[in-house]
Amino acid sequence: MTAAERREQLIEIARGLFAERGYDGASVEEIAARAEVSKPVVYEHFGGKEGLYAVVVDREVQRLLELMRGALSASRPRILIEQAAVALLTYVEEHPDGFRILVRDSPPGSASGSYVSIIGDTATRVEHILAEHFKSRGFDAKAAPMYAQMLVGMVGTTGQWWLDARKPAKEVVAANLVNLAWNGLAGLEKSPSLRSGD
Repeated sequence: MTAAERREQLIEIARGLFAERGYDGASVEEIAARAEVSKPVVYEHFGGKEGLYAVVVDREVQRLLELMRGALSASRPRILIEQAAVALLTYVEEHPDGFRILVRDSPPGSASGSYVSIIGDTATRVEHILAEHFKSRGFDAKAAPMYAQMLVGMVGTTGQWWLDARKPAKEVVAANLVNLAWNGLAGLEKSPSLRSGD
């Protein structure tokens, strides 16, 4: 195995352990044992567990950011909310271990961490579109940042729930989430569906 291949192997093994047990529950000894190498090999590549964890988290942050940034293309607020919901649920579906790592790194209510920074980045993008929508409807555009945080936070928390639930289907969860976000409890649609295909 080349040094690059060994490095990738260690990253994948560590990713699984960090997702399963968290940073504190994973050990260099177990990572090395699963890779069938000695502990010094792990230290040689990453300097220790902290360095390996940083690489794993950084890769997950980049994956999720690319997905979210690529998905948020609409200029219509409702479609933007749909895109954010579907993008996050797609990440949860395709990279559940990565999502577990990011959420564990930044539990709900935390003021810092990778997941919180991604949610903040997404909220900033949503904020500008909401501000324009608020202005066009005669609402105070200064409230847009607060509403953006609420919307994106609701999507993020729903993703955490769906990580384990996995039912109903991603599109159904996204449609219902948008239904609540867009219509509020007083105006819920009886049979919501995504409109981004319209």
